[in-house]
Amino acid sequence: KMADEKLLMTAVRAALRAGEAIMDVYDTDFAVEQKKDNSPLTLADKRAHEIIVGHLSAFDIPVLSEEGRDIPYKERRDWQSLWIVDPLDGTKEFIRRNGEFTVNIALVNNGRPVMGVVFVPDRDTLYVAAQHLGSYKLGDKNILERLAANQKDADGLLSLDDIVSQAAALPLARSKTRPFTIMGSRSHLSKEVEDFVAEKRREFGEVAFISAGSSLKLCLVAEGTADIYPRLGPTMEWDVAAAHMIAEGAGADVLRYDNGEALRYNKEDLLNPWFIVSRAQGGVPGAKGIKVQSRG
Repeated sequence: KMADEKLLMTAVRAALRAGEAIMDVYDTDFAVEQKKDNSPLTLADKRAHEIIVGHLSAFDIPVLSEEGRDIPYKERRDWQSLWIVDPLDGTKEFIRRNGEFTVNIALVNNGRPVMGVVFVPDRDTLYVAAQHLGSYKLGDKNILERLAANQKDADGLLSLDDIVSQAAALPLARSKTRPFTIMGSRSHLSKEVEDFVAEKRREFGEVAFISAGSSLKLCLVAEGTADIYPRLGPTMEWDVAAAHMIAEGAGADVLRYDNGEALRYNKEDLLNPWFIVSRAQGGVPGAKGIKVQSRG
C-alpha cells in the first residue's frame, strides 16, 4: 500500500468533483469576465477552485494556484511540499466549447512533482500518476462517478488499487503505422515551433502534427499518441505540474529547452522556461511508497 494513497485519492476526488461543477456551468449560458492580465475567467474556474481547495485543506500542505499567484516568494520558498493546482486549464477552450480543458492537481516535493491528477471533464477521462506508481488513464464513466461520490463511510469505497486495476497503464501500445507525431498548442503556434516541425520533417520524413488545448498535450505524449511536445512559449507552473508527473510516470522526459535540465516548481518566478516533453527510453519506476514532507 502506498503510504500516501490518501493524498492521491483525495486529489482524484477533488478533480472529479471540480469537473462535475465545471460541466454544470459548461451546459449553461455562462458569463466571461476578464482578469487583470486580460485572460478569461468564468464561474466554472471559481467553483472548481473552491471545491479543490476544500478537499485539499484536509492536509497541512499549502496550495499554489493561479488564484494564489501573489503569495510572496519569501513565504513560499520554505514550502518543501505544496499542491500546485489549475482548477480549469484551458479556459479559452472551455469558452469555445471544444472540450479540450482539464483540471490539474499536482503534489510537488522540493521542486519536483511526485503526484499528478489530470481530469478531462468533457471526455470523462482521468489521468493519475505518482512517483514509483507509474501513470494510468481511466475512461470508465461508471467508475469515475463512483470515485467522485466516494464517502468516508460509504460501502464499497474505491481505492487506488481499483483505479490501477481498471485503468490502462501508460504508455499505451504505439501504433506501428503512425508517423512521428508532434503535439502543438491550439492557441499559440510560434515561428520557433514551425522551425522545430520543419527540422523534424528533415529528420523523419513524414511528420504528423496534432494541436490540442490545455495540459492534454503532455498527457497525449504520456500515453504515446504523440512523440514530442515542444513548448516554445510561455506557461505557468500550474499549467504543467500535474501533467508533468503524468508524462514522467509514463517514461517520458519533461526538460528545459535551453539546457536539458528538468523543469522545477515553486520557483521565485512562476513562469516556466520553454520546455520539451518527449518519449524517453526509460521504463516506469517500480512500485514503492511516496514520501511526502508536510510543513515543519
